[in-house]
Amino acid sequence: MIHLASRVPDPAVRRLTGTLYGYALLSDLVLLYPLYVVFFADAGLSVGQISSLFVIWSAAGIVFEVPSGAWADVVSRRLLLCLAPLATAAGFALWVLVPSYPAFAIGFLLWGAGGALVSGALEALVWTELDRLGAVDRYTRVLGRSRTAGVLGVVVSGVLAGPVLAVGGYPAVGVASVLACLLATTVATRFPEHHAPAAARVPVAEPAMAARPVAAAPPRPGEPDTTPPASPHGGGDLGWWDTLRAGVSQVRTRPPVRSAVLLVAVVAADWGALDEYTPLPALDTGVGAQAVPLLLLLLWAGVTVGGLLAPAGERLGRRGYAALLGLVGVALAGGALLRRPAGFVLLAVAFGAAQLATVLADARLQARITGASRATVTSLAGMATDVLIIVTYAGYGLLATAAGNAVAFALTAGAYLVVALKLLTADGRPARRGAADDWESQ
Repeated sequence: MIHLASRVPDPAVRRLTGTLYGYALLSDLVLLYPLYVVFFADAGLSVGQISSLFVIWSAAGIVFEVPSGAWADVVSRRLLLCLAPLATAAGFALWVLVPSYPAFAIGFLLWGAGGALVSGALEALVWTELDRLGAVDRYTRVLGRSRTAGVLGVVVSGVLAGPVLAVGGYPAVGVASVLACLLATTVATRFPEHHAPAAARVPVAEPAMAARPVAAAPPRPGEPDTTPPASPHGGGDLGWWDTLRAGVSQVRTRPPVRSAVLLVAVVAADWGALDEYTPLPALDTGVGAQAVPLLLLLLWAGVTVGGLLAPAGERLGRRGYAALLGLVGVALAGGALLRRPAGFVLLAVAFGAAQLATVLADARLQARITGASRATVTSLAGMATDVLIIVTYAGYGLLATAAGNAVAFALTAGAYLVVALKLLTADGRPARRGAADDWESQ
């Protein structure tokens, strides 16, 4: 049955999207973001200790990612979205109350757990609710706007952190960060959550990037049916372990889902890791340290535009998406190798295109997931992203040590060119605009 957009109850859609945007904004409105490294240094931590904290943070995300996704499918996705900011708030409070290495380590474990609770559960809830309302065709634009709301939260945090620190020191910054997390939990309680049967639905004006849900067709010969039975509780008749196995099996046995998971991981991890190093090429341009935030502001502006362009990106076929990835790779390399402040204009274009590519890849993944393990499969993509980010960190460190930041940026960006070439040459068939089914072979 085709659900017409005109039949969607507008108040219900507005409630969902308004809650999502508010949640995204508050979740990233954390004044500790631009200051926590300085906070750690002021507390007496060495560079090695600070680096080890980042490893703990990343490892926590990897460990908790998939189990929390299965939990979201079995219990309640809204519940996890409420708990996530509370876990993060507890970590921030611990930092401020007991500023020491053990407290910082536990705080990062809590922060990593909080991030894992959101990852998978949020995308699954939004897709499922839009599908229930017959508005799943809006998913890409809604997700793009939510990412933009998160960027706005980061920007506001950067603007407010300095004045708040000057007035009340780190305790005031910590209190403000905890308060934002508590407000995010309050907003999360407004998320609608209905567990309708996991039947295949065909969206209206389906974007080319988001291939038709695989659930519309029966499993291929010899391929097990990984779609679990539906239940009023969202996890089918399966428990946590069986739901986890069903999600893993879907990724393992269904090539379209597996390729979508890998695409999300590769596209999101590369620029997500490079983002942490952007102050270094900024300094390499010769500007003073005080001008670095202005150059970074260009990047955030690009990311914002990329999220807002998601509706236009829905029309991209395989060839267009490959061109988008090629733009990311060329602009990243060119901007870094220019070694001039003007190069950050190219980097801003690259970051904007990468944000758009990430949103489109996520929409494509959601369109291919079937059954009641949606959050589990999405969390598997998140875990793969975290693993690739750690690998990128290690690779960048080696490259930068040997050849400098500009060369490290350029070589790391090459991953986008490789993926773009793979998309263009898949099975030796030329890509057609809007030929979503051709992606099944990827």
